[in-house]
Amino acid sequence: MNKDNCFQLGYIAKVHGLHGEVTVVLDVDYPEAYEGIEHVFINQKSRLVPFFLEYFDLQPNNKVLAKFEDYNTMDDAEKLVGSELYLPLTALEELGEDQYYFHELIGFEVVDASLGSIGEIKIIYDLQTQDLLGVDHKGREVLIPIQDGIIQKVDKTAKKVYCQLPEGLLEIYLEE
Repeated sequence: MNKDNCFQLGYIAKVHGLHGEVTVVLDVDYPEAYEGIEHVFINQKSRLVPFFLEYFDLQPNNKVLAKFEDYNTMDDAEKLVGSELYLPLTALEELGEDQYYFHELIGFEVVDASLGSIGEIKIIYDLQTQDLLGVDHKGREVLIPIQDGIIQKVDKTAKKVYCQLPEGLLEIYLEE
């Protein structure tokens, strides 16, 4: 299993108690969809390694109380703190026609209502403060905020993202 076929579910934030339990912070919109999963992949030395769970119980605020098989002490659990948890893309829920996952947008063409074609989406920046599309525009990277006022429509069939860029945004990236 490699990261290209997976999405990050969350990360292990801290040890919980004395018996190998950990607190996991989820980075998903619908945490209830993952309650009771039986295994996850953990990034170790640039490889995704399967880890089996005894339980994966939802807590408030996108947190989970988890216990991994064969991790029975505080010292065992401490080794996992900070680790990223992954699941295969196939574990994602099916979305409606007007909904999309960020990873699906890679390779889509961005079309502005006034300026026409801007370029191809090369990367999605999933930042704490804001999510951004990294678009290749004439050999330069242009960052477009993923916001309702800017992104007008996503056409998954045509592989296009229609937007209304704020005035002057594109020019900022074209200045020498």
